[in-house]
Amino acid sequence: MISDARRALVVRGGWEGHQPVTITELFLPFLRDHGYDVRVSETLDVYTDAELLAATDLVVQCWTMGEITQEQSTGLAAAVRAGTGLAGWHGGIVDSFRGDVGYQLLTGGQFLMHPSGFLDHEVALVKERADHPVIAGLTDFRVHTEKYWVATDPLIDVLATTEFAADEERSRPVTMPAVWTRTWGAGRVFVSAIGHKPDDFDVPEVRALTERGLLWASR
Repeated sequence: MISDARRALVVRGGWEGHQPVTITELFLPFLRDHGYDVRVSETLDVYTDAELLAATDLVVQCWTMGEITQEQSTGLAAAVRAGTGLAGWHGGIVDSFRGDVGYQLLTGGQFLMHPSGFLDHEVALVKERADHPVIAGLTDFRVHTEKYWVATDPLIDVLATTEFAADEERSRPVTMPAVWTRTWGAGRVFVSAIGHKPDDFDVPEVRALTERGLLWASR
């Protein structure tokens, strides 16, 4: 019965370069197949509906850049604190609402830059977290896409990383978080920096960890 189903809210919009409609559509069948009643919103005003958010088990956000009001931001954070899950990928979750520090604290990270163009690079799973359900049984893999440099919260649980070599701007190599989870009160948050374009999700490991991340974050 639909009344017994878990509820997912997909919030999409912002900069069209990240194809929020096309890419979120990749995951709607997956959510429905896993028993979710899926609602899609193309406005952030949904974050001010406390009753709806309280009945939502998972928010999947794909909203790059843009602005969020204090009421919207506070509503989302309060819902996650109370147990609603939040998940997303790439700029749709960590290049959102750049002026809102509270939102950045919620997600545990913020996009700062990426080298020009798409780069072939390795994503390394954190061996100490190999039993985490988001990455269990997966191995290191390669992608050809944007490589994000992010500022992150020390309280996140990093599951996968990428490497930046030393160059004329950076005096030493840097290991950068690429996939992480965190808790926020009673809620869970999943973030993957991978997912600029639809074919990023053709990489089996990217698709698997993203789908697992949605389920992990859900109430």
